[in-house]
Amino acid sequence: MSTWALIFLIVLVAVAYAAWKRSQDAKQGIVRDNQGNPIAHTQREAELQHEVEELRERVKVLERIATDPGRRTAEEIEKLRDE
Repeated sequence: MSTWALIFLIVLVAVAYAAWKRSQDAKQGIVRDNQGNPIAHTQREAELQHEVEELRERVKVLERIATDPGRRTAEEIEKLRDE
């Protein structure tokens, strides 16, 4: 076996392993970043992201209430009670 044939065989095995590994990761729902680190995207992660967005909106409202003058805040609270 020549040196070039051996190099070709090693590269072929490495490419086949990489393709197999990628297919296994895809079956498990694992995505890899540029450095090869696994990033799992799950339903729970999506739920947590949605919850974080809701909490951010609540914090915005609380910040507005804390920094607004008392009269305008009282009017908005009364308006919300009427709805």
